[in-house]
Amino acid sequence: MTRLQSTAPSTLQKVWKDFLEPIVFAVVITQFVATLVGVDGVSMMPNLRDRERVFVPKYETWLHKAGVGDFSRGDIVIFKPPREASAQIGNLNKNFLGLWDYRPFLIKRVIGLPGDTITVQGGEVTVNGVKLDSGWTTDYWRQQGCWDNQSELANNATSSRAGVVPDQAEVTVPPAQYFVMGDNRTANGSEDSRLFGTVQRRDVAGRAAAVVWPIMRKANATYDCATERVAELSGENQLNWRLLNRPEAFNTLKSELVK
Repeated sequence: MTRLQSTAPSTLQKVWKDFLEPIVFAVVITQFVATLVGVDGVSMMPNLRDRERVFVPKYETWLHKAGVGDFSRGDIVIFKPPREASAQIGNLNKNFLGLWDYRPFLIKRVIGLPGDTITVQGGEVTVNGVKLDSGWTTDYWRQQGCWDNQSELANNATSSRAGVVPDQAEVTVPPAQYFVMGDNRTANGSEDSRLFGTVQRRDVAGRAAAVVWPIMRKANATYDCATERVAELSGENQLNWRLLNRPEAFNTLKSELVK
């Protein structure tokens, strides 16, 4: 009778099995299937709060880049800002351990698609001549007492404040790019397309589809307009797991545009 002798794995096989295989698997999953992204800051308040974590289906992004489907107005997307803007705006340029600079990912909402003409006046946004009802976010800022309808950002589609783009009353979104804005509509609440221009499709990492952490959150968030920070979290604890659906105003806008 012949016996099969087991062969001990080589050092390379052990390194692959114990270390490299899990890393490769994790990279494939996070780059091509799905990942989690943390919210840093208040630029998407009141809809997203600082340190919340969102679920991003990465496969959607790869399909869009391959020409299958596209992001929609009202989607919340994670992206890298334009290189030119990153070189000139301090918050858009980070350094890793003094070794190299990189563009941090930002999270904003898609307002304009390729070909759309965007106008911003008195804090109100118009898409292709149709006013977007932004009450889903501006109502909150009116209540807090710091809704911005006076600054250059509230009265230009792009502002020269940061020295990156010129003052323009309206802009037309170029092919394969998006016009994005934060939900924070205070004077300094969001660095977005009004400051750095439109965002290339190739720089979009994905769409924030749902909030997954923390599991619970306080019902109310009061904003301190002077310090530009959340002053107080209050009210009952609520389940925080939720889909990040587009506000109904974007569906209304779409129906108005096709008439």
